[in-house]
Amino acid sequence: MTQPIATKVLRCMGSLPTMHDLPSDDPLESGLPDEFHGLQPQLLAETLRLTDYAASEVFYAFDLNLYYDPNNTGWYKRPDWFLVVGVPRLYQGKTTRSSYVTWDEQVNPVLVIEFLSPGTEAEDLGPFAAKPLPAIQPGKPPSKFTVYEQILQIPNYIVFHQETNQLRYFRLVDGRYTEQAIALENPLIWISEIELGLGMWEGMFRGIPQSWLRWCDREGRWLLTETEIERQAKERERQAKERERQAKERERRAKEQERQAKEQAEQRVLQEQQARARLEAYLRSQGIDPDNLPE
Repeated sequence: MTQPIATKVLRCMGSLPTMHDLPSDDPLESGLPDEFHGLQPQLLAETLRLTDYAASEVFYAFDLNLYYDPNNTGWYKRPDWFLVVGVPRLYQGKTTRSSYVTWDEQVNPVLVIEFLSPGTEAEDLGPFAAKPLPAIQPGKPPSKFTVYEQILQIPNYIVFHQETNQLRYFRLVDGRYTEQAIALENPLIWISEIELGLGMWEGMFRGIPQSWLRWCDREGRWLLTETEIERQAKERERQAKERERQAKERERRAKEQERQAKEQAEQRVLQEQQARARLEAYLRSQGIDPDNLPE
């Protein structure tokens, strides 16, 4: 989704357009290519936990127009997922966004994630693609890779191929993307700007078991969704109630054992008293006074 679109009439002649002036979609373009492109961004959003930024200072989006060139205001890219920190969650603190206009916001994304497919490989990977795009003609918009690297200079660019589970990480070094090595046995990327890791998690999300990108802390512990947090809280509550029930059951059993022990002691005393009474009765029947037995 890289074609330029016609710019709407500016509200104020001579000024650069803002979010309200630039359309958020193009009727000639199709929607999301598959379920994964809709579900994976939800998991990224639901597990994002930033300690250095309040929720009101963080904006993230997927499949949203990202306008990047004030000299070509109709040019945009539509990242599969991107994150901006240090910007108001609401546009000018008032409304939700229908696009993200970098020259209007004055803050560029700190991270972009693209979900690779054969049709987008050259666009997404630029010179790292098996078959790079031919040279861009003058007056035509550059590729996503070029925009992220050279125009917006986004420090972290991640590309994930869900069919092969290949995760690639490009870090901006001296103005150019340098691919960083990722361990195959434990694919994990540490994003220093936000103090979070991004790894590949095998699990069930929205009823679908497969590999997903998911945030984790410095120790590699997966960050939980609100649903998982609630589920764990309910499970802890259930376990606490079960422990309380077991404690009460142990107390009941202890009291029952104490009662039985007392009854058994009382029975032994009664049996001893009965045995003594029988013995005394026998001795008297033999003419022996049990109270005056010889030494």
